[in-house]
Amino acid sequence: MIGSVIVEAVIYNAQSLKDKRAVLQSIASRIRQQYNVSLVESDHQDVWQRTEWAIVSVGTARTQAEKELQRALAVIDNHHSLEVTNITWEWL
Repeated sequence: MIGSVIVEAVIYNAQSLKDKRAVLQSIASRIRQQYNVSLVESDHQDVWQRTEWAIVSVGTARTQAEKELQRALAVIDNHHSLEVTNITWEWL
């Protein structure tokens, strides 16, 4: 089972692309180290205060993939530097 999540977020404190990248790299490295998911910034790369991430997990069962995605989302949602504005799920 393949699960994907598109996460849109706003980074209010970013004053430059460098600030944005610092926040995103911190979150992404933590997620990649702890969870079995792939993560990429899929849109808004040139915008200071917006981001869109695509996160994908593959598992033998939907519950397994969903659990990994939920854990990754919790890291993003609990980060103090950004606010999640939209989440879209898709299953293949």
